[in-house]
Amino acid sequence: MRNERVLVTGGAGFIGSNLANTLATDNEVIAVDNGYLGTEANLADEVRYENCDVLDDDLPTDVDVVFHLAALSSYAMHEDDPVGGAAVNVDGFVNVVEQARQDGCDTVVYASTSSIYGSQTEPSPEDMPVSVNTGYEASKLSRERYAEYFSNHYDMSMAGMRFFSVYQGYGGAEGHKGEYANVIAQFADDVAHDRAPELYGDGTQTRDFTHVDDIVRGLVDAATHELDGVYNLGTGDAYSFNTVVSQINDVLGTDVEPEYVENPIPEEVYVEHTCADCSKIREATGWEPEIDFEEGIRRVCSPYLTSTASNN
Repeated sequence: MRNERVLVTGGAGFIGSNLANTLATDNEVIAVDNGYLGTEANLADEVRYENCDVLDDDLPTDVDVVFHLAALSSYAMHEDDPVGGAAVNVDGFVNVVEQARQDGCDTVVYASTSSIYGSQTEPSPEDMPVSVNTGYEASKLSRERYAEYFSNHYDMSMAGMRFFSVYQGYGGAEGHKGEYANVIAQFADDVAHDRAPELYGDGTQTRDFTHVDDIVRGLVDAATHELDGVYNLGTGDAYSFNTVVSQINDVLGTDVEPEYVENPIPEEVYVEHTCADCSKIREATGWEPEIDFEEGIRRVCSPYLTSTASNN
């Protein structure tokens, strides 16, 4: 993408700020965020920041492309306030897209979730049957249905991206998420500070961990190719939480053992395993993940190694 006017909602958050900063090199970028899980400090000077909410009127939607990433993005947030979660994730989505449509924008790329696949040890394709067990999953599936409406009724390009376990580490914009950060970020920070990472159950649950840089490239590719429908963004490889801790110890040269605790999330809700089948976006755009698990762990751990070296 070059010389486009772009809106990123949730643009000061983890994924949003990485996307906004990348796009700002060659485009005019507006990031809107209400500051709940984002901070203006995540953004490059070239990005125009507006502190507002996706439920507001008169959003800056006079753009060529909308990337809608704003969301309440966890199971816990929705269980604490189901009505508020639906308002932000569903009503906010419709509000942004409708304002964009009225302003003449016909290309929207938005965040969905891989959680709707449930626990899957084999790669999950987009056309497999899905169901919802949480308010969070229901809100994201609702987005996909509203996107289908905007596509069919108004001929808009509506690309829903089902993210798989996105991470960067506390050395990047993910640091602002704190307890809502990916487990790789949390475990690395624990191990680096000689704290035992808390693993639910026996630590054998697996995730398709996907570095945010690969996610950003996928989002940009989806807009550039004006994709329509839903697409997975993951690696196709899954690793256990035990393996994450072991790999972090290897990189940091530490030997911190995890602590195994009872899972506070109900068994019928907790997703034990995720793995992406990304053949659909690969065939549509040529996108491939470029950062493998080992390289990703090295990047997450790098700030701690730098800090240790500077203190010696």
